[in-house]
Formats: sequence, C-alpha cells, structure tokens
Amino acid sequence: MRFLPTLLTASLGAAFALPVAAADDVTALRAELKRLAARVEALEKQNADMERALASERVSESEPEVITRLKAVEFQTLSMQKQARQIEALEGVSVSAAITAVTQRASNDSAANGDGGARASYRGDLAIAMPIGDMGNSAGKLFTHFRFGQGNGIGLRPSYTSTPNTTAFQTNAGPDDSFAILAQAWYQLSIPLGDVAKANAREHLQVTVGKIDPFVFFDQNVAADDESTRFLNNVFVHNPLLDSGGDTGADAYGFAPGAIVKYANTANKGGEWALSLGVFGSGPGANFSGGFADPFVIAQAETAARIDYLPGNYRLYAWTNGRAGNYDGLPGRHTGIGASADQKVTDELTLFGRYGHHVSGRVSFDRALTLGAELSGSRWKRSADAVGLAAGVLRTSTGYRADSLALNGYEASGSERQLELYYRYKLNKAVELSPDLQWIFRPGGDSAAPMIKVAGLRAKLGF
Repeated sequence: MRFLPTLLTASLGAAFALPVAAADDVTALRAELKRLAARVEALEKQNADMERALASERVSESEPEVITRLKAVEFQTLSMQKQARQIEALEGVSVSAAITAVTQRASNDSAANGDGGARASYRGDLAIAMPIGDMGNSAGKLFTHFRFGQGNGIGLRPSYTSTPNTTAFQTNAGPDDSFAILAQAWYQLSIPLGDVAKANAREHLQVTVGKIDPFVFFDQNVAADDESTRFLNNVFVHNPLLDSGGDTGADAYGFAPGAIVKYANTANKGGEWALSLGVFGSGPGANFSGGFADPFVIAQAETAARIDYLPGNYRLYAWTNGRAGNYDGLPGRHTGIGASADQKVTDELTLFGRYGHHVSGRVSFDRALTLGAELSGSRWKRSADAVGLAAGVLRTSTGYRADSLALNGYEASGSERQLELYYRYKLNKAVELSPDLQWIFRPGGDSAAPMIKVAGLRAKLGF
C-alpha cells in the first residue's frame, strides 16, 4: 500500500495549484481587454480623422492614405461624369472651318486698268451647327456662319461674268481691315409627318428662318457649287442669271433675311424628292436698310435618281424678284426659270449642267447654259485628286443689244462664252492646292473685244 501516500501527495498538490492558474488567467484576460480597449480607442480616433478628412474636398499630405486614394477615385469619377455631360451636351454639334487663298494673274488687255499684274486674296469661313429648341418630335437646329477676308481679286474688263474669283471677300471697311461678318444665322425646325415613331419618319416638313445664303437651299449642285474646292468663275458656281445676273437681290456679300418651307420625302432610298419655297428680302430689304416689299421668291422641285446604281440629283426652279437691277441701273421685276443637274456616269466621272431662262425683265443676258465634268484621280492612283472642266454660254438679250451702244459705247451681240480648267491636288488631309485657268470669249457680248485670260492658284486649309 505504498502508493497511497503518493496519491495523497499528488491530490493535495493539484488542489493547491488551482487558485494559482486561475489568477494567471484573470491577469491575462485583463491585459487583453486593456489592449482591445486601446485598439478600439485608436480606431475611433482614426474614424473621426477620416470623417473630418472626408468632410473637406481638399487633399492634404497629413490625411490617411486610404482617404487620399478615395478622394482621387471620387475626383476621377466626377471628372468622368463631367466629361460625359459635356459629350452629351455636344452631341450633334458640328464645326467646320477653312481658309482659302487665291492668287491670280490676268493678261494686260484683260484687266480693267490695262495692267493685269497679280492679285491675291484670302477668305476664312467658320460654321457651327447645333441641335437646339426641339419641340416634341420636331428637331430644331441652329446654324451660324462667320466670314472674314481681304482682297477683291482682279478687276476685269466689262463682261457678263461677274468675277473670275468667287472666293474673294472684303468688307466695306476697306483692304486694311479684315473684320468678320455674321454671314448666316438661321434656325431650322424639322417636323416628322405621319403617325410613326420619330426615328422611322420618312416624310418631314422643314421650316427655316433667319439670315440665309439662298444657294444653300436652292440651285445646289454636287459638282459645281463650292468655289473653295471646284470652279472659281462665278458663272459655274451658281446659275448665272441668279448670281452673276443679280436676280437674288441679296446684300453686298450674297446673304439675305428670309424664310423657307420644305417638304422632304425619303421613303424611296435613291429616289428621294422634295419641294421647297423660299422668300427673301431683296434690295434694301436684304441689308435691313429698307422694307421687305417685292421680295425675291423662289420655288424648287428636286429629286434624286440612280443610273446603273450611280447617284444623281435633278432640280427645277422658278423665281421672281420685284427689286432686281435692270441693265440701265433702275430697279425692276425679273422672272425666270432654271434647272440644275449632276450625275455620276462612272465611279470616277461626274457630269453637271445648269440652265437659266429669263421670262421677263430688262437684263443684259437672258439665257445661260453651263456644262462641265469632274474626274477623280483614281485612274492615276490619286483618288483624292480631281480635274474639272466647264464651259458656259451667256446670251445677250434683245433689249440690251438695242441699248448697248448708248450705254457702253459698243454694240453687243451674240453670246459671251467661258471656259475653266482646274486640277485639285490633295496635299494632305487638311490642305489642297488647285491650279486654275480661265478664258472668257466675247466678253460682254462684244465681238471686237479680245479674249480674257486668267491664271491662278488656290490653296485651301480646312477641317
């Protein structure tokens, strides 16, 4: 029974050891609680610092790193939202700008002062279009156009051709100033017709009101209506009776206040058609110095057509102007009809033609026919280049023939004839260079007058 003392000894030792272990556990627990309390206090202080830092939009070096990163994310998010709002606000806005410079030289016997020499000019154009003022399903658009420049170009001997350089632009302030003018500012409301969704509408009524270039909406032509890239002579840019002949009655820069109503039908792809009616201030009404009596009124019917899947456009129009200028310098009513057509006949070749016919009015020339073509440079591996050739005939009116001797000292007869040739060289995406040659035969219907010859170079920078 020697194990009994040993058992008793072990039992007594364990009994006395229990209170000592419990005391150690309590001490450890208190230490852990104290550490946790300190940790909580530190977290609360850090949280308070973070709340104070977040309350300010400023970024400080003393702020916690997580706050700096959070603010950076917030700023980036706000910046992205701002950009998104700006993009949304600019959606549909288009801006175009160009500067066109032309230098020309005429032979001595072609210039008005007998000294041909060389003349240079430049013109700048800035156009902005933006969606604005929608009404229900109707879409509104505001268009503004600013123009500036210097140089009137070469002055030629008397001819029916108004100018060999239609890009020439200079304000009445004189050659030492290049003030910009508000050339155009008009608002257009496009109203979808029919009980269909706006996106599916194929018929629209367009109402345009403001200061307008009438040729933006009438007498358009794909191959001959932009003097900054194609033909420079005014008889090939627009219908000669309306422009060179002055039947639009616009202000000194070619613009006038007016209103246009247009019905457009696009239901048949490739066979779209439209009807337009425009009323514009003429004479004193064009430059806001007088009333709007006897305005320039023009109506046009147009259609698109395809020949062997190649696009073309055909337009017929008629006009009347109670304040047009007669050849004797007095105002009078001019009435006429005209046509403008352009048609691709191959992938590279586009043909165009215009015809004008005066029905009434004391005009210097009463018939006008212009024909021409533009050939792209695809055939010689310069697809962005093009060469253009045009010829025109302006027939002297019967009344002017009878009065020309008394008015001008020579007897006009027959027709004045024009010829122009250009090559458009695409230097890069923004720059074009175009050498240009012009000939005017029988200027002013004077069979004894020598031929007018003009050579020039056009440079255009645009986007």
